[in-house]
Amino acid sequence: MGEIQGSGREEIDADGLALMPGIIDNHTHYDAQITWDPRLSPSAELGVTTCVIGNCGFTIAPCRPEDRRRVMRNLTQVEGMSLEALERGIRWDFESLPEYLAMLERRGAALNVAAFVGHSSVRTYVMGDAATERAATAEEVALMRKVVLEGLRAGAAGFATSTSPAHNGADGLPMPSRLADENELRALVGALGEAGRGVFMLTKGGQTPIAFLESLAAESRRPVVIAALLHSSTNPDAVFRDLAAIEEANLRGRRLLGAVSCCPLAMDFTLRSPYTFEGLESWRPALSLSGDAYRQKLSERSFRDAIRAELARPAHFRLFNGEWEKVQVIESGRSIAALAAEAGKDPLDFMLDLALGEGLATVFSALLLNSDEAAVARMLRHPRSLVSLSDAGAHLTFFNDAGFGLHLLGHWSRELGVFSLAEAAWRLTGQPARLFGMRGRGALRPGCWADLLLFDPASVGRGPNRRAFDLPAGQPRLKAEGVGVHGVWVNGVRIFGDGASESALPGRLLREFDA
Repeated sequence: MGEIQGSGREEIDADGLALMPGIIDNHTHYDAQITWDPRLSPSAELGVTTCVIGNCGFTIAPCRPEDRRRVMRNLTQVEGMSLEALERGIRWDFESLPEYLAMLERRGAALNVAAFVGHSSVRTYVMGDAATERAATAEEVALMRKVVLEGLRAGAAGFATSTSPAHNGADGLPMPSRLADENELRALVGALGEAGRGVFMLTKGGQTPIAFLESLAAESRRPVVIAALLHSSTNPDAVFRDLAAIEEANLRGRRLLGAVSCCPLAMDFTLRSPYTFEGLESWRPALSLSGDAYRQKLSERSFRDAIRAELARPAHFRLFNGEWEKVQVIESGRSIAALAAEAGKDPLDFMLDLALGEGLATVFSALLLNSDEAAVARMLRHPRSLVSLSDAGAHLTFFNDAGFGLHLLGHWSRELGVFSLAEAAWRLTGQPARLFGMRGRGALRPGCWADLLLFDPASVGRGPNRRAFDLPAGQPRLKAEGVGVHGVWVNGVRIFGDGASESALPGRLLREFDA
């Protein structure tokens, strides 16, 4: 193309700054928040111009009116969302997924939005309460496939599910998708092949190994994104075995990618909502309990001994692995390991006794996974990894990685030199745009949409977390401000920076994707 002549409608002095396409956040959970907050805070201020919602299959559409409370309670448990905020905030102007997409398009958003069809919602829509109790019949699977196809033909970006043992919903029951057998998964992923479009995204558990996921990619001829690949210091080779298997599948012509995080997985929690431990099989007896019954269970010696025994056994993947030196009591700033040693107690006993003595209000902070930066660098540099897993919109009081893209640009590129600035930008923009087939996104060239991030490469990064009480019903969440961000544009409209309009909603619902 020839040189562009003439002046622009708006000209900005960007001397010393860098311009790149806006960040594409391919793993968010804004499905509920977008119905009351079309700005999608805080992502708009953190350089994100496009987000993908519905990850792990935890969506709010389709949803029958009689299932709304069950869906909200599931989100409260599995994604750390406030039930009060969901009850006050969600606008239920839809039932089917096409109606939900039409509502998003009608109301508008600050960012571009692409949406997965969510397995757990589809299962609940078809099976009701039985979705969390049993395998589906052939007739139910056929109905689910029809709903998935309806969503894909209305413009969904793909199909998402979870088989992770850490994903439990209301009353401690597994999220509906975890009850799906192989036939159900093959049928629903096969809908992508029938439609000839879409990405299959899965947060995997032990019953869905890479070999099985490769077979789904072969049958559907569609890309597969496998989450969540995080490094565990107690099982350091597991994530690299998964990445090696993903690479081998690609050599056989299958399109598989491993979703990795550029952030350490650190989480604040109390034992009122102990997401850190809920993926443990030994914790299951406590999941459905509350009040005195829950406190009694935490006191039981047999319950505690079962947890200790499980933590002593190696696991392919789990959030917490008994690294008590990495769990702190926020108020004292000291580790459970150190405090327990001083008290002459077992660390688990010390933590549970402390929490019970303080009415379960004790706030702990745990550094769970991705703490070995050399290992994380290997994951990030792997040719089949996808920088992902921000979880923006979820786990609102536990952690906040919505600024993952700024962290990649600042920490991993500028400070550690793991990527050049251009490489880091491509991993955040061009790579996910190509994966999803987002037309005219993820590149700076004539003819592309003007989704832009203007930043200072000498200072770009994410600021510290702070607690805000700005959700519906005054509920809290963690937020962080961007550092070195000078401007964010979506489809040519400035949504952040000097002269930006906070009420502007220039984002588009993305419905058309290249194959």
